[in-house]
Amino acid sequence: MSKSEIEEIEIIISKFLKAGVLLSAFIIFIGFSMLVITGDSGYMGNTYPTNPTAILSGVVLFKPYAIILTGLLILIATPVFRVGVSIIVFVKEKDYLYVKITSLVFVILIISFVLGKVE
Repeated sequence: MSKSEIEEIEIIISKFLKAGVLLSAFIIFIGFSMLVITGDSGYMGNTYPTNPTAILSGVVLFKPYAIILTGLLILIATPVFRVGVSIIVFVKEKDYLYVKITSLVFVILIISFVLGKVE
């Protein structure tokens, strides 16, 4: 890849990161606004969604807390996407040391999500 192609990819990635953060902030703002206006999280007592499926089910039902959590999930996923795209960029650059390092980081991130403790 030429330097200009790499710079184009970096610009696209930076725009994606910015869009991900802005989208996340907007969704969290909507959920928080609903929470303040209704005074209700959408869940009874101390029960809250603890996995992505339950969160998305709550979003479909317009539960404020689930909407806030969706914004947070997008915020978490945004830099993880960046790491994944970096692997592709390093492969195209034929920089295999960084492919290995970035792949290890990506695997660690995925494992941490899969094994993460939910209470």
